[in-house]
Amino acid sequence: MEYSSKIRFAVSCSSNMNRSMEAHSILKKRGFNIESYGSGTQVKIPGPTIDRPNCYEFGPTTYEDIYSDLLKKDHQFYLTSGLLNMVDRNRRIKARPQRFQSETREFDIVLCLEERVFDQVVDFLNRRIGSTGNPVHVINIDIEDNPEEATVGAFFVSDLCAKLEKCDDFEEEIDQIITDLEETNPKRNLLHTICFY
Repeated sequence: MEYSSKIRFAVSCSSNMNRSMEAHSILKKRGFNIESYGSGTQVKIPGPTIDRPNCYEFGPTTYEDIYSDLLKKDHQFYLTSGLLNMVDRNRRIKARPQRFQSETREFDIVLCLEERVFDQVVDFLNRRIGSTGNPVHVINIDIEDNPEEATVGAFFVSDLCAKLEKCDDFEEEIDQIITDLEETNPKRNLLHTICFY
């Protein structure tokens, strides 16, 4: 089902690589007004060993840059691990990973896909200077950072967005929607707060 989205959604994981981009892909296909972000200090993806991740700078680095870098480093390893496919998907959605804390646009709802990301986003919104006073609902949905869980989680995020879009007044109904989802999905660690731009 496609939506003519009236709600401005943002989705954030730590690096704007896996979970947020899978959700971005599915929500975009379904017609939602969606942008995606990372909230960490840099873009970090697995490397050849756990203590040697690949790290990139938010801002100038494009998905194309990351794709080329992985190809040069070890084409077969990153193909087998699925990272090349992930970055290829990302570069077809948008040009580069973006950091939430650098964004000037306002959203109605920010969906965070890990509690640490939720804390970073809420902290940033609460420290901003020059407020417009517009409310933003920040929701946490825990999604494990692997390709399978990212896909399952993206469909969960899409279902939540669909429920919110169907509301006559999502501001009035959001608490009940989250309560209902918590009862059927206890492992998702749903958190909700209101911040202001």
